[in-house]
Amino acid sequence: MSRLPFVSRNPRIARVPRVALALAFAAIVAACAHLHTVDPDALWKIVSMQCVPSQRDHGNPGNCTTVDLQKRYAILKDISGKAQHLLIPTDRVTGIESDQILYAGSPNYWLDAWGARHDVDASLHHALNDQQVGLEINSKFARSQQQLHIHIDCMRTDVTAALDQHASDPPLRWRWETLDGQRYRVMRVTALTGDQDPFRIVARDHTDSAAMATQTILVTGAGTSAAQSGWFVVNSGTDVDRGSASAEVLLDHSCKVVDSQ
Repeated sequence: MSRLPFVSRNPRIARVPRVALALAFAAIVAACAHLHTVDPDALWKIVSMQCVPSQRDHGNPGNCTTVDLQKRYAILKDISGKAQHLLIPTDRVTGIESDQILYAGSPNYWLDAWGARHDVDASLHHALNDQQVGLEINSKFARSQQQLHIHIDCMRTDVTAALDQHASDPPLRWRWETLDGQRYRVMRVTALTGDQDPFRIVARDHTDSAAMATQTILVTGAGTSAAQSGWFVVNSGTDVDRGSASAEVLLDHSCKVVDSQ
């Protein structure tokens, strides 16, 4: 753990370095926020130049919430939203169109993102059930960053209610649903690994990187306990009539679900 500068026990003297530390921290956060909004490589720079070196050299994740060097991902609190976090690979991976996500032995980003849903709980000081949490990735044409990132946040309550009618669907079969006025395929799965990895499921129908680049995927619990009910994989793209290149609209970055409980 890194050591803080010397702080005097005299309250009049101690106030100065503490204020200086607070201002310095605020400047770092502001710089990261600004970088995020103007630089398409902002997320990659934060992870590769700040979080990974801090974890490797000092044993803490720096500006990230978590850095797992073995599993090759970081979790970062997003500047947008009350509790939104992002899973970001520590490898250079551009996005949903990257062949790297389908290689044998590649990290299971969806499973790791699902495990990080508790960071949303921590930000909210409230435990969400599994169908109140959503994971989402945008298409190449609906993102601002050129580093793969999976959004982890609250689900919209009306979307959860609409998906609930598919809770008894047979696993691994697509069903069509209109959500927020756009068309999505919905599949219930019983795992997020192997052949049921959401990337692999969608890639079976979009067999090259150009086709995958047009797709968006959302994952949420098929019931209050995904371990018992499984998950929904929700998919759309620009190849679908009234389709969407972004399922992020199905998330609620203000987390109104907490206010209603």
